[in-house]
Amino acid sequence: MVKFFTTDGKFSFIKVGTQLLVLCALVVGLVAFVGNNKTITLNVDGKVTSVQTFGGTVGQVVKSANVELKPADRVSPSVDATVQDGTVINVNMAKEVKVSLDGAEKTVNTTAQDVAGLVTELGVASASSISVPTDAQLSVAGSFVSISTPKSVSIVADGKVETATTTAATVGKVLEDAGLTLGANDRSSQPANAHVVNNMVIKVSRVDTGQTAVTAADVPFTSEIIESTDMFKGEKEVTQAGSAGKVEKTFKLVLVDGREASRTLVSETVTAQPVTEKITVGTKAKPEPVAKAAPAAPAASAGANTGAAAPAMMNEAMWDKIAQCESTGNWSINTGNGYYGGLQFDIRTWLGAGGGAYAPNASLATKAQQIDIANRVYAQRGLQPWGCGWAATS
Repeated sequence: MVKFFTTDGKFSFIKVGTQLLVLCALVVGLVAFVGNNKTITLNVDGKVTSVQTFGGTVGQVVKSANVELKPADRVSPSVDATVQDGTVINVNMAKEVKVSLDGAEKTVNTTAQDVAGLVTELGVASASSISVPTDAQLSVAGSFVSISTPKSVSIVADGKVETATTTAATVGKVLEDAGLTLGANDRSSQPANAHVVNNMVIKVSRVDTGQTAVTAADVPFTSEIIESTDMFKGEKEVTQAGSAGKVEKTFKLVLVDGREASRTLVSETVTAQPVTEKITVGTKAKPEPVAKAAPAAPAASAGANTGAAAPAMMNEAMWDKIAQCESTGNWSINTGNGYYGGLQFDIRTWLGAGGGAYAPNASLATKAQQIDIANRVYAQRGLQPWGCGWAATS
């Protein structure tokens, strides 16, 4: 206890124990303050900072560092773990990355920090072609990575077939890498911007449109009919022979790999005109034949009844048609070839059918007599004996 003099000269005593207690409490609080403050290393997607914190758990430390965690984020140690001075906290933020894998685009959710980690997660071949460096950091949003895996392709061009393994993303890049240049008219079996797939066959066709071909062809002639009153009906004569003309045609060719694929006519020139054939046909009616009177045969030697009268002419119209074909309708014709009359009877047939009653041969008989004998033969044998029997139905 301490003794003090007051202003009025009296003594006053103050308890010093209370002040000592307050002072001790302050010292203890200061010690506790210093003891709870920790230095933590915080690694957020590869960005490392040193954090002074009083937080007791990983979650508290991360929150005090103004890092907003989402459910998909990966935190190590876990957010409930207790931190000590010197603790290292790793945070891998969840990211939405747009990935084009062999031309197929999709959005991938990943906690990988960089492209290398993403590629590992996707499990693609290590020899794949990647559009960005593998050590490039991924953003929480907006990152794009194009990946082309190795593929086997066959290239057919210029008479050769080559097989190669490529990570080129498009057909155009495959051809470029192979040193193949397409001309303005050349064609590829796959578009240049087509995505490459495994075991793809790419055929290059060389197209040449600069060639022409010249050919010669006949121009057919026409026929002209000229009627003449100086010639009998049924008569005709070629009065001018026809001949074909000539035409020269020029074609534009399209050659594909050296073979003709198409041709287009661009010009044609007639080098020789065709000559028209002229045929003259008769229009004059033929005169009716005049039957010759059969000479009377000596009674002693011929024994023919030349005065016998023929019956009425049956089937006259039919026999007229046949006679027109057989003898041009001349009923008294005798050309010396062994056949006589309008229906061209030979002697054996004429006499065998009883013609001798009229005349020694048909050319000496009348039309009616010849028709009578013809009807007899017709009754027994039909029209078979006449080569022009077909004319009966014309």
